[in-house]
Amino acid sequence: MNQLEGLRANSSQFTLEGEPFRILGGSVHYFRVPRAYWEDRLLKMKACGLNTLTTYVPWNLHEPERGRFNFQDQLDLKAYVSLAAELGLWVILRPGPYICAEWDLGGLPSWLLQDENMQLRTTYPGFVNAVNLYFDKLVSVIKPLMFEERGPIIAVQVENEYGSNAKDENYMEFIKNCLQSRGINELLLTSDNWEGLRCGGVEGVLKTVNLQRLSYGAIQYLADMQPQKPLMVMEYWSGWFDVWGEHHHVFHAEDMLDVISEILDRGVSINLYMFHGGSSFGFMNGATDFGTYKPQVTSYDYDAPLSEAGDFTSKYQLLRSLFSQYHSQPLPVMPSVRERTAYQPVVIQQHLSLWDSLQFTDKPYSSERPVNMEKLPVNNNNGQSYGYTLYETTITSGGTLNSRNNIRDRALVFVDKQCVGSLDYKTHELALPDGKGQRRLSFLVENCGRVNYGKALDEQRKGIVGDLLLNHVPLRGFTIFCVDMKPSFIKRLGSGQWKPGCVCPSLPGFFQARLDVAGSPSDTFIRLPGWGKGVVFVNGQNLGRHWFIGPQLYLYLPGPWLRSGENQIVIFEEQQADSKIQFADNPDHGRTIDVYKLPFCTIL
Repeated sequence: MNQLEGLRANSSQFTLEGEPFRILGGSVHYFRVPRAYWEDRLLKMKACGLNTLTTYVPWNLHEPERGRFNFQDQLDLKAYVSLAAELGLWVILRPGPYICAEWDLGGLPSWLLQDENMQLRTTYPGFVNAVNLYFDKLVSVIKPLMFEERGPIIAVQVENEYGSNAKDENYMEFIKNCLQSRGINELLLTSDNWEGLRCGGVEGVLKTVNLQRLSYGAIQYLADMQPQKPLMVMEYWSGWFDVWGEHHHVFHAEDMLDVISEILDRGVSINLYMFHGGSSFGFMNGATDFGTYKPQVTSYDYDAPLSEAGDFTSKYQLLRSLFSQYHSQPLPVMPSVRERTAYQPVVIQQHLSLWDSLQFTDKPYSSERPVNMEKLPVNNNNGQSYGYTLYETTITSGGTLNSRNNIRDRALVFVDKQCVGSLDYKTHELALPDGKGQRRLSFLVENCGRVNYGKALDEQRKGIVGDLLLNHVPLRGFTIFCVDMKPSFIKRLGSGQWKPGCVCPSLPGFFQARLDVAGSPSDTFIRLPGWGKGVVFVNGQNLGRHWFIGPQLYLYLPGPWLRSGENQIVIFEEQQADSKIQFADNPDHGRTIDVYKLPFCTIL
């Protein structure tokens, strides 16, 4: 068999199989798209004129517990990459181990933080050992998919945006060696914003740049750094992500097209980040922290060319017209649009208080001092990764409660099951009412999402991370419940003593409704006007968080997660419940702001 010549960067233009090749790429994350829709999204990518799929690989999903790997079903990376090949797409793989991606802890598993001395993204021995074991498994999955094995993967990225971190001069060489020593021989790339280009590279690896506007000379800067090498924008930001309590970011199609046209006119290869964003289902959203902690919303619509539900947008139509100029043959016909249904509202039939649900959690843990989530002896001693943790102790007086900013990230505070307020990064003090005798003081602490980018990555332990003071005295004697709301827990709730109706005497609580679907299910959007803050589960699937402060005012419910006939909807609600659940056939993104009008520093 003749040796195939893969993607090469030996001159000012890429070559593939010895011929000039322009990368026209788009990012679609398999872990953000229901598996039943992988083919739909990739066919739409192909019909837009793109020739290359890029995807991250989320370590935290593939190794949820140390040494226990999952590459099945929704996480079947091999099937996803193979599907791309069947559809005629090349693949650039971005395996991390850190991926950023507006994903909890940038894709790093939370059990790494059990080590109090952990230094993420360095050659610290504890991190190196974990990465080596993960790459042993990951490379065994992806190596048969490489171009040299007649697979579609033509390039592999070394880590991600390390120039913005760059605290260990040996780290990038270590990650490069992780790939090459395990037999990855395809072209290796790095990816950084223009400020990170200077210190994010590694010897023998092609640099690429991430950007949204050209006014800062990033492409010329990259060209000067790598003369006689092909130029590529690895992440052309087609929109932007959203955080709770702010506006929905939009990037107008005409502004985007002007920049992409100029990039292509310069002969530069491009990858659209995102081509299709999808959803950060479950508790997987990340957060930003540039002095202020801001958790991201569930939707990863990103104002991308394909919407969260896979709709064609005006951006898609303009890009299809543009990219068609770079093909000698007509583009494939655009796939048909999938039907959506605004189902009739459904009524809440029964409820179960949080306190009555605790019998279905793992055995509570007793500790004199508070213990952060990651240190709890649950999940085969891998700690708790996501969701809520309930801390309870007893008090004999009221007074001033001070968190000392040790709540991560937000706590509802209860005295004898009655909510008396909340604590978070902004609110550190709370007045507790006086009362007679011993009373139960409870803290329901939510991990709202670990920071995925920036200097705060090592400080992402969640729950209660230090002492809380009542009248200047540290609280002691805690009972701690892991309320991580895994599918097994939601299933166990079914055997609880649910009470009829929608009026729960004490929030928080779980509220259940039934959606009857006649015929084949369709995509829809759940709307919750009259509700406060919480999480929505449909047939055991965690759709993500809802919060009345917006901007996101809906949750995407994919048709494949519904079934013909009866469907169970369970809402965990913290603050305010309504009597019904509503549906819509189109999303409501809330208030908008043009990302192109924001200061450049806010989107780095």
